[in-house]
Amino acid sequence: MNGAARGNRPVVIAIDGPAAAGKGTLARRLAAHFGYDYLDTGGLYRAVGLAVMRAGLDPADEAQAADAAARLDVALLGDPELRSEAAGDAASKVAALPAVRKALLAFQRDFACNPPGGKGAVLDGRDIGTVVCPDAAVKLFVTADLETRARRRFDELRARDGRLTYDAVLADLAARDARDAARSTAPLKQAADAHLLDTTNSDIDSVFNAALALIEARIYQDPED
Repeated sequence: MNGAARGNRPVVIAIDGPAAAGKGTLARRLAAHFGYDYLDTGGLYRAVGLAVMRAGLDPADEAQAADAAARLDVALLGDPELRSEAAGDAASKVAALPAVRKALLAFQRDFACNPPGGKGAVLDGRDIGTVVCPDAAVKLFVTADLETRARRRFDELRARDGRLTYDAVLADLAARDARDAARSTAPLKQAADAHLLDTTNSDIDSVFNAALALIEARIYQDPED
């Protein structure tokens, strides 16, 4: 391996984007392809939000949420309720709190620098390329239009909740997008050196192939380039 993948440091691939854009599916597939470790950083915020809710507390209360983040039980990352709309909404609220982001930042950076397998790491979230791993070897920003993302999320969730409506999912994603983009600490935005992948009219195979080409061109580049 040469180019950006040379040396002793693990390769880090940072993938950012709004909810339901397909970044998680892409990140897991890329991690499997390269044999890298994968971290869904949104899952960390979902776990904090879920812990706060289960304690009967307010996810928007910074002191309570920060305390939950400091005492986060990583076993929650495997909890089925983590993928619920309620957990997602709570995650968006706790993620807007600077004290929560500070509490989870060290965990994410340690994972990127010291992935369990030692080879490399793929992290997806909202601020990986801009804040968590600004020196990542490859940065991707995965997005899609709001209506497409709402349809995907609705199709994913309606089997679990027959009362759920597309309009409710659309409104929730719109509100979440607004919170993610407007928060003062680590807002959702594309890093200046990130590659944009719009999945609105693309299937996962074409998105994966496009991402693979970008990554291989970067981490296996000729050192003379």
